[in-house]
Amino acid sequence: MKLLVTGGAGFIGSNFVRYMVTKYPQYQIVNLDYLTYAGNLENLKDIENASNYTFIKGDIADRDFVNELFQKEKFDYVLNFAAESHVDRSITNPDIFVKTNIQGTLALLDAAKEIGVKKYLQVSTDEVYGTLGETGYFSEETPLAANSPYSASKAGSDLLVRAYHETFGLPVNITRCSNNYGPFHFPEKLIPLIIINALQDKELPVYGDGLNVRDWLHVEDHCQAIDLVLHKGKDGEVYNVGGNNERTNIEIVKTILKQLDKPESLIKYVTDRLGHDRRYAIDATKLRTELGWEPKYNFDTGIEQTINWYLENQDWWKNIISGDYQEYFKSQYGDKVEVE
Repeated sequence: MKLLVTGGAGFIGSNFVRYMVTKYPQYQIVNLDYLTYAGNLENLKDIENASNYTFIKGDIADRDFVNELFQKEKFDYVLNFAAESHVDRSITNPDIFVKTNIQGTLALLDAAKEIGVKKYLQVSTDEVYGTLGETGYFSEETPLAANSPYSASKAGSDLLVRAYHETFGLPVNITRCSNNYGPFHFPEKLIPLIIINALQDKELPVYGDGLNVRDWLHVEDHCQAIDLVLHKGKDGEVYNVGGNNERTNIEIVKTILKQLDKPESLIKYVTDRLGHDRRYAIDATKLRTELGWEPKYNFDTGIEQTINWYLENQDWWKNIISGDYQEYFKSQYGDKVEVE
């Protein structure tokens, strides 16, 4: 069994690669990543020499490269984690989000269709559903209503996946997750940013009034869910993955400060993000009832584990902040590494 995992050097992708390499030694796991700024091979140093793991550097939007790779490797399963994912960056530079998230997905779908994969699994986001009021939850039947260039590009890629199933009979699943957190989370995102800034006694920027609500999902629980959908998901179905851990942003910040014994005076409210969705919340009933998924972590245990990981792995995040992690890329793959 040969699996292609795209974006496997990023946060969620690297956690999934490690999970699969460890759990399924009989599978061959191929990690394809372009090593843009958020891709970090140091995330996978502990398994880089595993006999069932291979890394390949490449761009999913490069059709010639993708087609040649698929014809050579004849993958059984394709799991697409590769995506530009930071909302703020999508506001200032939407072009790269369209290229990677839409054109890249299209290139993968065409190649997967050509070789006849057993399943193509698209890892998406709850942000494609838009925003919620104070009540209610996103289900798999919620209409898509993306509000940022990032979420619009993810919604577009989801629709392409659906279209390739309906038009060409390509076996597919789509998973849509709530906000992930956990080890190896890139420092520009909320939870690692707050942990790292607090450890350095730096200001903690909080958008608007800090009352935007997110449903937090530990990345290990997300990996388990994707594993279940890959092996047991019904062809053509969408599965929502949510942690059922709703918290406001300011609650998150204050929880981290309390655990690190840092003062709330570090908090600084800043101008709100353009088009900032107010609330996300996932209904994961379908995943739980049809596939038997149950998360391992609640938020209290998950955030404690995450904070401890950042405390115990300071060299990892210090290398990112300094830019030294990019030197590791170059030592392995030369100067043709996409960095910002």
